Amino acid sequence: MSVSVEEKKGPAPGDRRHPEPLHEPLVFERSGEGKVGYSLPPLDVPETVAIPEVLCRPDLAGETEISEVEVARHFTRLSRLNFSIDQALYPLGSCTMKHNPRVNEEVARLPGFASAHPLAPEEVSQGALELAWRLEKILSELTGLARVTLQPAAGAQGELAGILMVRAALAKTGNPRTTVLIPDSAHGTNPASAHFAGYKVRELKSNARGTLDLHVLEEAMTEDVAALMLTVPNTLGIFENQILDIARIVHGKGGYLYCDGANFNSFVGIAKPGAMGIDVMHMNLHKTFSTPHGGGGPGAGPVAVAESLVPFLPRPTVERRTDGAFSLDHDRPESIGRLRTFLGNFGMFVRALAYISSYGNRIGDVARGAVLNANYIRAGLAGVYHLKYDAPTMHEVVFSDKKQTASGIHAMDIGKRLMDYGFHPPTISFPLIVYGALMIEPTETESKTGLDAFVAAMRKIARESEEDPEIVKTAPHTTPVRRVDEVGAARNLVLRWRP
Repeated sequence: MSVSVEEKKGPAPGDRRHPEPLHEPLVFERSGEGKVGYSLPPLDVPETVAIPEVLCRPDLAGETEISEVEVARHFTRLSRLNFSIDQALYPLGSCTMKHNPRVNEEVARLPGFASAHPLAPEEVSQGALELAWRLEKILSELTGLARVTLQPAAGAQGELAGILMVRAALAKTGNPRTTVLIPDSAHGTNPASAHFAGYKVRELKSNARGTLDLHVLEEAMTEDVAALMLTVPNTLGIFENQILDIARIVHGKGGYLYCDGANFNSFVGIAKPGAMGIDVMHMNLHKTFSTPHGGGGPGAGPVAVAESLVPFLPRPTVERRTDGAFSLDHDRPESIGRLRTFLGNFGMFVRALAYISSYGNRIGDVARGAVLNANYIRAGLAGVYHLKYDAPTMHEVVFSDKKQTASGIHAMDIGKRLMDYGFHPPTISFPLIVYGALMIEPTETESKTGLDAFVAAMRKIARESEEDPEIVKTAPHTTPVRRVDEVGAARNLVLRWRP
């Protein structure tokens, strides 16, 4: 029996095609004269011009006129055209896109938290201050480090805070140093953070296992090196099993060991970075502690530090007085200063504390589940996709497109075709040390059923790459928007709507 091309293209498992038009007009384009969204009562006061004419934009064709029904349907359609973690597996490597328990949102919306004014006096902000203080204590316990700052609004800002504290500590000794070492398996923001803090960056090559080579480190670790920024586990999903030796080498030359803790989800509640010799570490509340993220926020990147770096923490810090009350300490003369307005993204603190509290002393189950799921996918795709580094997998596994390139299929094509099967693509082409990388992180919140469906889709795409490569090269076929020209879009930005 012959099969048509359209039947090959779809419908696919988890098909997300919609009855709505593929091109959803902008709300301005749905505007029409005489449409009414809401009727205000007649004015019973003199009419005034609220906006001076000089401030009005003449190129806009009047106000948008649209009915309430059309507005509701417009934004509902837009929401359905997006992909979210609430639909299916979102295996974006190094981003830990996991389910966000709804209890987190309920707690964050409590009026006492959601409506608290950041400029309210301390005496009427005790609940908010206590929550921040308790979250800091819990993160300190989980990391095994002395103190935590909650201020940074993202992981990259946390990195900058950590390196600035290192710089301040070294400057106090009269030996500021000039260089930061970063392995080629680190997160891409690490070099940017070090440069922004005023350091030169030297990249260290990984060994055949995909981890830091001790001989390379010993050669590079001079007395002019301020810190080693180490991602643990690294972007290959591999744990640095010689971490104690790494710490010994760095400390032996008077440097600091920085841990990029974006992958903390893989060992939270199982091992403590402080016990590994780590001096400073940022975490991502929006990854390890479940708040959904993407599109620029929300985010929070707390930084935990060893005792030697405590004086340099951003100010103010939340302190508990002898009478049990909480206050903000601005009197910190060696502080690197304020990084963020007020305490930081407070809603993130509420969600994170709710998430941690729901697990209690079972929070190690998070890491166990994440590692189990990643290894389940690794086993399911073994031999089907190329695995450059064969070291044990932690929270994510990095395959490559090497087996598919003979058919002209690349990682981008595989990611695009995966969308036809109802899954978000994994991270592709990163880390750079794996050419054609497919970086897959399932997280602990995926069930065996979901993992099996993902593995089946990936295996089918591998077969299609051999038997019918054109359908993979031209994917996606069942999504609201077909294949786009990413290069053209990046070079020809359209950032403003015009009538």
